[in-house]
Amino acid sequence: MHDDEALFRTVHGIAGQMAGQPVPTVIDALVRQLPQSSGLTGDDLRRIAEEISVGRDPSGL
Repeated sequence: MHDDEALFRTVHGIAGQMAGQPVPTVIDALVRQLPQSSGLTGDDLRRIAEEISVGRDPSGL
């Protein structure tokens, strides 16, 4: 599986499990589950977590 695809699938899975959760809780899940090599910055993680927190799936899947 291509790295980008794995990243999107991981974000998609977290979005399905964590929709509606507080942003810090979602950030914790992202940090635990995404590979260190994802290249995402802290700001990226926060934006993704904010989307998931309001029930959106930012993965595009």
